[in-house]
Amino acid sequence: MMQIGSTIPSHHIQLFQARRAAFECRASPLNPSMKPSEKVVNPIISTEMTRSHLANLENLLQKQSPPVRQPDPVPARESPNIGSSQQEVNKGNGLLEGLNLARLWPEMKAAEEMSPRHLNRLQRLLSSSKMEYSPRNHLGSKWSKYHGCNDWAGLLDPLDENLRREIVRYGEFIQAAYHAFHSNPATSDEEASSSRHVALPDRSYRVTKSLYATSAVGLPKWVDEAAPDLGWMTQRSSWIGYVAVCEDKREIARMGRRDIIIALRGTATCLEWAENMRDVLVPMADSHDSVHGQPKVQCGFSSLYKTHGSQMPSLSEAVVEEINRLLEQYKGESLSITITGHSLGAALALLVADELSTCTPNMPPIAVFSFGGPRVGNRGFTNRLTAKNVKVLRIVNSQDLITRLPGMFVSEEFDKKLRNNTKVEGVLNVLDNNMPWAYAHVGTELRLDTKMSPYLKPDADVACCHDLEAYLHLVDGFLASNCPFRANAKRSLVRLVHEQGSNMKKLYINKAQNLSLNLERDGFPISGCLPSPS
Repeated sequence: MMQIGSTIPSHHIQLFQARRAAFECRASPLNPSMKPSEKVVNPIISTEMTRSHLANLENLLQKQSPPVRQPDPVPARESPNIGSSQQEVNKGNGLLEGLNLARLWPEMKAAEEMSPRHLNRLQRLLSSSKMEYSPRNHLGSKWSKYHGCNDWAGLLDPLDENLRREIVRYGEFIQAAYHAFHSNPATSDEEASSSRHVALPDRSYRVTKSLYATSAVGLPKWVDEAAPDLGWMTQRSSWIGYVAVCEDKREIARMGRRDIIIALRGTATCLEWAENMRDVLVPMADSHDSVHGQPKVQCGFSSLYKTHGSQMPSLSEAVVEEINRLLEQYKGESLSITITGHSLGAALALLVADELSTCTPNMPPIAVFSFGGPRVGNRGFTNRLTAKNVKVLRIVNSQDLITRLPGMFVSEEFDKKLRNNTKVEGVLNVLDNNMPWAYAHVGTELRLDTKMSPYLKPDADVACCHDLEAYLHLVDGFLASNCPFRANAKRSLVRLVHEQGSNMKKLYINKAQNLSLNLERDGFPISGCLPSPS
């Protein structure tokens, strides 16, 4: 028979014995033979008494009603090595939970491992649809460093907890754009004058403008006649995002400024995919930098940004007009402009940032938070954004193929090594100005890796590696490039299971099935939440 003391961590044995001697034992159904006046003075519990405790405990537990669902457990801290085998710990778990020793000694918390065997943590992550965050700390005067004033130096590896929260929060603004689009993907010309309802993840913000992107290419009329059910998939103009502004005074005080957000979704319609395929670089209108070279951008991205519809303005015109209006409305306040996007939205975010940076004097600080963004322009465009002091943080998954497109399959690290050679650098500069696929990334990179997640398969497919929810899952668990997934990650796994179930490890899927998850019951309407398209 296992002794009770064997289930207690070795670093708490002295504490346990010291306190046990001072306890006054009262009559209890666990041990009716003990009188109220008796006190425990012997530091070692006899085998007979232990058996009596266990027998009474077993009888008591059998008479109890079915257990009530307990609140979510607090994530446990890492504890030193326990001086008993894992098998003994597992056997003693039921006894310790029944005796509720944690209430007597709050500091006695068992280490929680990232393993399917530990169902308490997994059940909380799988059954809760509520998104939990890193601490909501007061940024105050430090807000500019989290907005990229120093290119996020010293905040990325290891990842600062305040920056982690901000990145995840901006990603959820993009998810709101996806959901608003999929709830009503069809767009009419009359809709351009009104704002579409968007269920924002942060109620301190208010949507002030709906944004639309229009393709310069169209499908032949016979396509609509042959496949009339395609509907919104073939429309030239589509709702692509929104502008929102923070209006809550307490949140403004916490962030240290009033924040204006521009959130842009990724590719969804057939014509948007067609524009993505137009990957030849084209010069930007009325721009030539004799120092940094001719700025060029991808043809399709530029088309979606500059083309206007029959009854609606272009994305470029709508953004500039709304930002100028908000700057005038909140003139004299401390402001920031944050542009965030995923996939195609990440590419358009750079074009928005480039234009806003010079559209009006005294422009507030502009930062771009992009998820899974492709390359957008050549090195001249990269230098142009840097010269305008536009700050860009690219969140990149190493397994995400989209982040290596378009252009040649040359990593930025290899390109940098080549340019350190003065003989090769001159040749590369000539290629940058003349080759139609000489693309370059812009900004600071936060590199993630699907293989770091204990829940996702290391060979997850392309769609999973590019999925926005998978990105937010990886950000939430990222500590540093040389560290494993953080054990106290709090983000719910409900959406990830729903959208990427085939890419999750079978052990976790089986556990989820054993827990009999009901997403509708947990407040996660499946019909209203479509997966983010890749």
